[in-house]
Amino acid sequence: MRRGRKISSVLLFLSGLLLFTGCGRESGMELVSTRRLPVIEPDYTGVTIPPNIAPMNFRISEAGNYFRVEATGPDGFSIAIKSSDGVVKFPEKKWRKLTEASKGSQIKFEVFTALKGSKKLDQYVPFTMNVSEEPADPYLAYRLIYPGYYNWSNIRIMQRSIESFGEETLIDNKILDMNCINCHSFNQYNPEKFMVHIRGSNNGTYIADNGRFRRVDPKIESMPGGATYPSWHPGGKYIAYSSNQVRQGFYARPEKLIEVFDLVSDIVVYDVDKNLTYHADDADTTSYLETFPSWSPDGRFLYFCRAHQTSTGSTMSLEDIEEIRYDIVRMPFDPETAGFGSTELVFNPSANGKSASFPRISPDGRYMVITLHDFGTFPIWHKEADLHIIDLNTGESKKMDLNSSETDSYHAWSSNGKWLVFSSKRTDGRTTRPFLAWFGSWDNTGKPFILPQEDPAYYDKLMESYNIPEFVGGRINLGPRDFAKATSNELVKALSGDPGKSLSREDLEKAGMKRNPGERSIHE
Repeated sequence: MRRGRKISSVLLFLSGLLLFTGCGRESGMELVSTRRLPVIEPDYTGVTIPPNIAPMNFRISEAGNYFRVEATGPDGFSIAIKSSDGVVKFPEKKWRKLTEASKGSQIKFEVFTALKGSKKLDQYVPFTMNVSEEPADPYLAYRLIYPGYYNWSNIRIMQRSIESFGEETLIDNKILDMNCINCHSFNQYNPEKFMVHIRGSNNGTYIADNGRFRRVDPKIESMPGGATYPSWHPGGKYIAYSSNQVRQGFYARPEKLIEVFDLVSDIVVYDVDKNLTYHADDADTTSYLETFPSWSPDGRFLYFCRAHQTSTGSTMSLEDIEEIRYDIVRMPFDPETAGFGSTELVFNPSANGKSASFPRISPDGRYMVITLHDFGTFPIWHKEADLHIIDLNTGESKKMDLNSSETDSYHAWSSNGKWLVFSSKRTDGRTTRPFLAWFGSWDNTGKPFILPQEDPAYYDKLMESYNIPEFVGGRINLGPRDFAKATSNELVKALSGDPGKSLSREDLEKAGMKRNPGERSIHE
């Protein structure tokens, strides 16, 4: 056994010597161990990646003008990269070969640096990336928008291949009369069946189905506002929305500028085939604020956020808003009749002085991930917002270990339930960026990593935020001109699926209340 160890040590020494003496510039240099990991940006050390991810390019933030990186898989296949500026870019074909060979194992990265004129070559402790057996869905869709409450003149909805660096514009409001575009949603990750809202002169909900568009207005008279925050029923026949009268308040302190809140909100379901809109009501007549619907994977339950409506007036102070806290509830749903059962409480954070947003159920129906924050309904402006997970079988909940000290929110599951994508402000505290994390189980999640870019400094230069990233099962074969053409389609108004339903006099007053001058609808 000892002899075997000695032979292995000799072989390791000889291979290192050959590597050291066979690298041109490094010949004759003294190899010096730093005994620490290299500083790289983005920080990809120790992450778990899908086998179909684009090259994890990074820059080495160490002093030097000579840099070498060697990435080696478990079968010995390796990629060697030399750089004079510390920027490391892996060729896509070689990277794909490396990740495919490393499924269920690791890729080891060795980093060397040197200063001009120096006779010393610094060697850093190797780091690894774990490569999962399970791929992620090949595309992401997201909205790019400038962070802030005032600017919506430049908005795009994009699609990006996670397997390469290819990014395409799906919708661009510059050719839509500067209309606001938001609330994209896909039916079962299907790139051929999705919807998006357009607000303004080309208003409507645009439903794409195999390349054909329908332009509809799901709003009926008894709704307090337009249809927002969509969730497709798994069967594809229904879309759940919340109908919100959104307002905004402003703080006079630099660490927090704005609070977005609902005066009135309700949950509705739109029947895509019959062009009918139903209210998701049960026998409970207590006045609630309801928002952020999300279907269970089997389509038998509709989850959403609900808070007691504490204010009876047509305005709310910031003190009033800070008292509003949302719980997670669900209602049974019959897809055959579009009928609802009684509401039941699923998660009760308000009892502990917290508020929940964005319930998202895992594809196997076992887990729910939410955003938890101090109060209110719009966590993207809450620094304390974190992702929490709830076991729907046991009711147990906990804060996930993928959070940061900045806002983490707008999360979505991959179709196989093994990956989460979410928006985080952890890079600069202001702009949201897309992060991916592997989900193995309740107690086994991977270190989050930012979506890789061809240029590792890409995010440093980008002023826009990534808004509502969603996994998509393939490329969407549509573009901005297709949407511009669809604006000429007739706007079809939905009919009420429950005639006789109307808003209370109080809610009618709130719904008819004028906004402040210049105030825009906020769905950032």
